Amino acid sequence: MNLEAVNLLSKEAFVERVGWVFEHSPWIAEQAWAQRPWASLEALHQSLVQVVQQAPKEAHLALLRAHPDLGSRARMAPASVAEQKGAGLDALTPAEFERIQALNRAYTEKFGFPFILAVRGKTKADIFQAMEQRLHNSPEVEFQTALEEVFKIARFRLADLLQRE
Repeated sequence: MNLEAVNLLSKEAFVERVGWVFEHSPWIAEQAWAQRPWASLEALHQSLVQVVQQAPKEAHLALLRAHPDLGSRARMAPASVAEQKGAGLDALTPAEFERIQALNRAYTEKFGFPFILAVRGKTKADIFQAMEQRLHNSPEVEFQTALEEVFKIARFRLADLLQRE
C-alpha cells in the first residue's frame, strides 16, 4: 500500500489497515485520520505520535501496558511475534528464558508497565543489556523512554506496511 492509497482510505478502512501499528490501540489511528493527507511516511508517523502525545497520561499508560513482555510465550500480536523472533527471543535457552522473565518481573514491579524496546536490529545480548540498564532509570525517565520506544516500533511497522502492499 502506498501513501497515496492510505490518504484515500475511509476512516474505518484506515483504522483497519493502520490501527495495529500501535499495539492494541486503534484509537490512535482513528484520531489521526482527520489529519490526512500526509505527504510522507514521516508526516503520517508524526500525526500518530502527536495523537499519543496529546492524550492523557492514563492513555499513555494503557498504551504501554498493551505491549507484551519480551521473551514471553504468551499470545501476542503477529507483529510482536515477528519482531521478537527477529531478535532471537523465540529461541531462548532455559537460562535465558528465566533471566528475561526475572528482568521483566523486576521492571514491571518498579515501573507498572512492561519493558518496551524496539528490538529490530538488536541481539539478545543488546536486549538483556538494555533491560538491566533501564532498571536504574527513574520512573519519569523510564516512562518517556518507553513511549519513545513505542514510537520507534510504530515507525518500523508503518514503513513495513507501506513497503509490503
